[in-house]
Amino acid sequence: MSTNRTALDGDVIARRHEALERALERRGLRHTRQRAVLAKIFFTHDGHFSLDELLAMAKRRDKGIGYATVYRTLKLLTELGLAHERQFADGQTRYEATDGVHHDHLICTRCQKIVEFEEERIEKLQEEVAKRLGFRLSSHKMELYGLCTECQKATAGK
Repeated sequence: MSTNRTALDGDVIARRHEALERALERRGLRHTRQRAVLAKIFFTHDGHFSLDELLAMAKRRDKGIGYATVYRTLKLLTELGLAHERQFADGQTRYEATDGVHHDHLICTRCQKIVEFEEERIEKLQEEVAKRLGFRLSSHKMELYGLCTECQKATAGK
């Protein structure tokens, strides 16, 4: 799975870790070493992780981390509002860290690259459509599918 994982600045990473610490304290949960390893990986990279991808990355840092630990940690992060669970057209569940900023997704149907974007005009139009049809929006997600630039080039000669 190719995603737009990029290094994040220290402020974003620190805010994510602080939010996790506060949430764990509010729930009376322990700060375990394995949970800390997983949080560091998850919060340090931007993108959309499958459970298997996060497990593979975690095992490079701690061979003792297993599938169940990764699953429980992702479930906890989602329950705490620090991660979103996403299911794109390929049916595989992926997780992304949340920062309270809404964004939408472009997904390449060939290489599965995921690109996040924000577009105020689209957001405004969705609100106008909902209002016109008598809806009050509470949330939404937009996923646009097609071919990324690289895949367009690769298929152009075929």
